[in-house]
Amino acid sequence: MTIDPGSGFATAADLAAAIRGGELSAVDAYDLHVARLSRLNPSLNAVVIPNPQARDRALAADAALARGESWGLLHGVPVTIKDIFDVQGLRNTAGYLPARDNVSTTNATVVQRVLDAGAVILGKTNVPLLCYDWQCDSPIFGRTNNPWNLDRTPGGSTGGGAAALAAGLTPLEIGSDAAGSIRIPAHFCGVFGLKPTEHRVSGAGHGELPGAPPRGLRHMVSFGPLARNVADLRLALTLLEGPDGRHSEVPPVPPIAPMREPPAAGEVRIAWMDALPQGPVASETAHVVRAAAASLEAAGCTVERIGPPDFDLQDALELWGEINGFEMGVMTPAPIRMLLRHGTYFGLGRTRWTRGLRGGLAMDPKRFVRALAARDGMIAALELFLDRFDAWMLPVSPTAAFPHMRSGKPILIDGVKVAYTTAVGAYSAPFNLTGNPVVTVPAGQTSDGMPVGVQLIGRRWGDDALLATAERVSLILGPFRAPPGY
Repeated sequence: MTIDPGSGFATAADLAAAIRGGELSAVDAYDLHVARLSRLNPSLNAVVIPNPQARDRALAADAALARGESWGLLHGVPVTIKDIFDVQGLRNTAGYLPARDNVSTTNATVVQRVLDAGAVILGKTNVPLLCYDWQCDSPIFGRTNNPWNLDRTPGGSTGGGAAALAAGLTPLEIGSDAAGSIRIPAHFCGVFGLKPTEHRVSGAGHGELPGAPPRGLRHMVSFGPLARNVADLRLALTLLEGPDGRHSEVPPVPPIAPMREPPAAGEVRIAWMDALPQGPVASETAHVVRAAAASLEAAGCTVERIGPPDFDLQDALELWGEINGFEMGVMTPAPIRMLLRHGTYFGLGRTRWTRGLRGGLAMDPKRFVRALAARDGMIAALELFLDRFDAWMLPVSPTAAFPHMRSGKPILIDGVKVAYTTAVGAYSAPFNLTGNPVVTVPAGQTSDGMPVGVQLIGRRWGDDALLATAERVSLILGPFRAPPGY
């Protein structure tokens, strides 16, 4: 194996192998990424909280290897962490001004697990206010730009991490996803992202800010990696998954395999749609999805243009809003809850989705239980559909990365104004509602050179098989491509 130390685009697995094999020291890997950060981060604003202890950690990793010790699968490998997870000794702000000086005294579970595997945490990546947007403009640190076009958003809320990956500032990012916050930035920046099955990975230490109420969001949030290939997503999930004693919802399911050969193309069964009924999609996005389906079929995969019968996108979005609004609102002080309920929710436009959010803020427990029962029905229907397929392939978002703009403003899709929530998150949030694992895979580009991904939805708890399918799909559609000039 040969790694160009000046490229910055080695995968986490390749860096780990090079460090173990003596081709590259942990300090070399650290210095390489810091040099790229110094040169490229000022224009991107992706990594916003550097770790002053990182080089000492790299030195210690090299010393440990010299003694014949191995810390784990990421020994000496630089990684970044989304600025909503606790990293002991670093600030944890979630883009929230009252928390700008909050310093974590413990590690989030996912952070501790990558540290236990030997990783070197370079720093933390930028997020929007309280991670509640699909753009990445922090009231504390400012705006993050997309390396494919600095005038475009990298997406949100894991926007800083996706931009850092695409620009070669980090080989691995740990993020979170409640309505596309891993998948949409991965799609906008041309990288890979994994939203694991709900509750497969503990969220302990995520969003635990001073003065914040006890954890209210207990459904629809997942925690997982972004990377530059599927193998690194798999590697990261092997480290992150499993119970921790801090969040009781995480069950002791059988772990995924650290390595697994992808199935032959002839063994892969893909359902796909380039648009959902009642779901807008830009013509160029739809074209990329159709081209991806054609490439898979030409390679020998079985592909079928179909979706689950009676799958209603608008019902799913309103239901997501009701559950999220109730769980968030029940812990929100009454004056703020009333303000949100009677205003246009977070300025995001008037849609079935925001109607659900506003209704959820005022929902009584009986209606909440009925909403959970409706969610169970949608889960069962999707699982039944997926019995016939290895994955369901859809657009990640109706559009590619769009120019920086005021959040909530309608977005033009093929000349038609579409409400902000629908225009960005309509294809991602339904699978937070159902809790299915989803992998974002780069699939093509628009005519102006912006990346477009597809999302592959798998059966609940079928993360292992889904990653194997995603590996075969990525081998057919092509590897990560760096943005021009990087």
